[in-house]
Amino acid sequence: MSGGVPLRSGEARTASTVRRPSKAREVLRGPRAEAVPAWVARACTLVGLLDIAAGVFPRFRYSRMHTLAEVLPGALGPFAAALSLSTGVLLLLLAHGLRRRKRRAWRAAVVLLPAGAIAQFTYRHSLVGVLISLALLVPLLRHRDEFRALPDPYSRWRALANFMLMGAGSIGLGLLVVSAHPRRMVGSPSLADRLEHVIYGLFGFEGPVDYTGDTSWTVAFSLGALGLLTAITTIYLAFRPEHPAARLTADDEVRLRALLAKHGGRDSLGHFALRRDKAVVFSPSGKAAVTYRVVHGVMLASGDPIGDVEAWPGAIERFMDEATAHSWTPAVMGCSETGAEVWTRETGLDALELGDEAVVDVADFSLAGRSMRNVRQMVKRIERLGYETRVRRARDLGEAELDRIRRAAEDWRGTDTERGFSMALGRIGDPADGDCLIATAHRIEGAARSASGRAAVGDGWVDEVPGPYGDLKAVLHFVPWGPDGVSLDLMRRDRSADPGMNELLIVAALQAAPRLDIKQVSLNFAMFRSALARGEKIGAGPVLRAWRGLLVFLSRWFQIESLYKFNAKFRPRWEPRFVVYAASRDLPRIGLAAMQAEGFVNPALPRFLRRRSATPSPCAHARAEQHDMSKRGVRAA
Repeated sequence: MSGGVPLRSGEARTASTVRRPSKAREVLRGPRAEAVPAWVARACTLVGLLDIAAGVFPRFRYSRMHTLAEVLPGALGPFAAALSLSTGVLLLLLAHGLRRRKRRAWRAAVVLLPAGAIAQFTYRHSLVGVLISLALLVPLLRHRDEFRALPDPYSRWRALANFMLMGAGSIGLGLLVVSAHPRRMVGSPSLADRLEHVIYGLFGFEGPVDYTGDTSWTVAFSLGALGLLTAITTIYLAFRPEHPAARLTADDEVRLRALLAKHGGRDSLGHFALRRDKAVVFSPSGKAAVTYRVVHGVMLASGDPIGDVEAWPGAIERFMDEATAHSWTPAVMGCSETGAEVWTRETGLDALELGDEAVVDVADFSLAGRSMRNVRQMVKRIERLGYETRVRRARDLGEAELDRIRRAAEDWRGTDTERGFSMALGRIGDPADGDCLIATAHRIEGAARSASGRAAVGDGWVDEVPGPYGDLKAVLHFVPWGPDGVSLDLMRRDRSADPGMNELLIVAALQAAPRLDIKQVSLNFAMFRSALARGEKIGAGPVLRAWRGLLVFLSRWFQIESLYKFNAKFRPRWEPRFVVYAASRDLPRIGLAAMQAEGFVNPALPRFLRRRSATPSPCAHARAEQHDMSKRGVRAA
């Protein structure tokens, strides 16, 4: 599905009559302005490698100007080697920021390129190296307006990551520096001696390796520069002001709830926009909004925009403006077919079918019939074992019971981190979520037990051990989907409970739906469902079978096939969901960012290093509006 808008016939004729510039003129003019950051990033990487090579290898030269070496002070050569090495490392670190048009990376590169040129000319007497650095400086200055991107969200845990990565890189590069002068080494130091020399050198001390001539000074200056570079960058990241990720403010939540009250029935994922670890941008009219989270430079929206469809383009435009302001990669996870059409039409992005959402119409659901035989038998078996179900609105539960359910759901979670982003609310029992539906399964006291307190299971008896949460054995949590629907949020059960708890509770929720005025229930999302369904049919081609085989293999870790088969038990209708993206090359980054947002690859950080959410950070539009109001002397509300 393409979002490109074709030219009308008159426009096509006009475009064809425009004379294109000659090849020579295109070469002299240079790359297009929008392509400059990518070219500059590649050139910056090349110059950084050349600077590192010039500072490390004693025989690395572009040209030889030995006469200059005779008039230079003796300490200037080792100092220039250390400067060249440090500049190269920093340029390599800045290349990614330049590719993403970051203003701070541009400022640092403008300072470092002349420093690297001076260092190369001083230490290696390289006129070619100077010309390469200055040649890169010219497009940086000429196209400075292309580097306007604002900073990404960051917190102080990046200081620890920088220390570990820079420390490991400094040790590896230091070993290269120490070993780059074998002819001037005194003796034959072992690898352990060289490593010890590097560790000492990073802290500014002499190690066990010795050299003849002035080489020991060159090595010492280079190792000291690497250690100082590691320390300075770590200290900078640790003590700079935090730029926390934007969060949903109380005012944002009130506005979103008002939109959901009017238009919440349009998308089953609408209520998940109220996750408080998401940020939001509103349309200029305030009648629509897009919620998102930024993960490693990817701006991830989830579901369809909230609000009036007529106002969606305004919210989408604000979303894209925010992505452009920060040079983030825009992407949308799990939007509906209507949402994908609007996104692609308004932005020129592309859409790819991601999977299907299982939706059960309550009026059509029944346990009767051969197709529901397995579910019916499982539910009856669980009920005979002494379980009962309760389906209630969250506002109808007492605080003590809600607290017990929250603690049980947390304890029964199968992973170290909470999973969910696009289809998870991330909380249970919040006072503002009174319309949420909670289905619980309980072991009935005294049901099917012997006088000694042993419970009947199948044909035998087992000891009945009370759990820490009493008779509570499983929980399902649903969020509202408009006035007459609910969408499944989470499923948790006691691992010691009998199998079939989830099926029991889903059936209980569907059977209780009419008295709660619920007409449709959205269950789990089945990723790549159509590929799994078509691949197992007779006559499927080899490519489709191979794709299904890969999905089945990945299901060992990501529950792709099991979720599809579980959902299919309830005979739902399948609603396709899409991922919207800018370019095919971005799909791996978007996939990794989505997996991290959903909690599949989240690193387990210590609590004191996790990103804080004390003060929400306003978006680029909010900052611009605040700036305009301050210029007019109006205080922002």
